[in-house]
Amino acid sequence: MLLLEIKVNGTEYQVAVDATASLLTVLREQLHITGPKVGCETGDCGACSVLVDGSLRCGCLTHALSVQGAEVVTIEGVGGSGGLHPLQKAFYEGNGSQCGFCTPGMIMTSKALLDKNPDPTEMEIKEALSGNLCRCGSYINIIKAVRSAAEKMADAGGAR
Repeated sequence: MLLLEIKVNGTEYQVAVDATASLLTVLREQLHITGPKVGCETGDCGACSVLVDGSLRCGCLTHALSVQGAEVVTIEGVGGSGGLHPLQKAFYEGNGSQCGFCTPGMIMTSKALLDKNPDPTEMEIKEALSGNLCRCGSYINIIKAVRSAAEKMADAGGAR
């Protein structure tokens, strides 16, 4: 076991981890942060998407020890104490999720997109979300939700 020091959603943790553990395993099984979902475990579905130092990563493919000292944000850290993030609100208001299983990854991927490109085209949204799968087929509403959130964030001065 090796010591991992990590900041997740603003809280600092020191946790003993197996050298082969994935970030997803550490988040879910050791830190009990369950927003990132276990989907394919091959990086194909996007259900485990998190931000590591602002960059989108698949938690299932990220070795836990590779994020030593990093800041990780999961869906639980997106809205914060100030309420829902505009993306979360847009997904809710626009029926951007049905079963909700893919929603954390969709929102994390969308947040990464909007952090880099606050005014994406529909094609840019589709391209960004191309690594996220939704079994319910909510893609049209998800794309509309991301576009709506981008517009509301622009109107609010780019609230992140």
